[in-house]
Amino acid sequence: MKLKALLAAATAVAALSAGAAAAEQVKIGIAAEPYPPFASLDSSGNWVGWEVEVIGAVCAAAELDCVITPVAWDGIIPSLTGQQIDAIMASMSITEERMKTIDFSDPYYNTPAVIVADKSMDIAPTPESLAGKIVGIQASTIHQAYAQEYFKDAELKVYQTQDEANQDLFAGRIDATQADSIAMADFVGSDTGSCCEIKGAVADDPAILGRGVGAGVRKGDDALREALNKGIAAILADGTHEMITAKYFTTSIY
Repeated sequence: MKLKALLAAATAVAALSAGAAAAEQVKIGIAAEPYPPFASLDSSGNWVGWEVEVIGAVCAAAELDCVITPVAWDGIIPSLTGQQIDAIMASMSITEERMKTIDFSDPYYNTPAVIVADKSMDIAPTPESLAGKIVGIQASTIHQAYAQEYFKDAELKVYQTQDEANQDLFAGRIDATQADSIAMADFVGSDTGSCCEIKGAVADDPAILGRGVGAGVRKGDDALREALNKGIAAILADGTHEMITAKYFTTSIY
């Protein structure tokens, strides 16, 4: 009986220890939809890309045990507030609207929003130039919010992923799309995107477009937010951020 009791106690302790270890693991939510060159699946089913490498570097510098957890983009904030994930690092811009629901770390990159269209089209990144045009935008993004505010005379076509918008742009089903400059630079540099070019950055509106991209955390989770801030500051200071960036881009994105 004593042996059985000891074994039962040992099993309970092991279970508690395993639970504690699991609790210390930080689930970093990324968009399940591919968003190259920031995050996408390789041929082996592994997540790769600039943001994936940054997540690894930030977590290592902050001494956090992180695991990447893909979540559908339109449900990523509910997944955070519902505690299915612990943080969001999915090219999410720090905006006033989002800060009503979640908190953010310091920014770890900041790039402008641009308009992309076929090379043959005389389009400028202005409301006047886009009036009467069909503009594709990704749902639940700052680009959708911006287009709805400024491109009221354009026909807006909403997509679940930016890749779908890019495909329709290539096929001629839309006239233009608005998205992040780095992501679109990757697109226009591809075989599919060779049809198109970046027509320029839209006029900035920090209230909608935000003040850069940060890690989203639950309201009040100051310990995790500060840990991520520590990791972000460390990789910016020691050159890791710059080294990762140089593998993907020709210019700084911070």
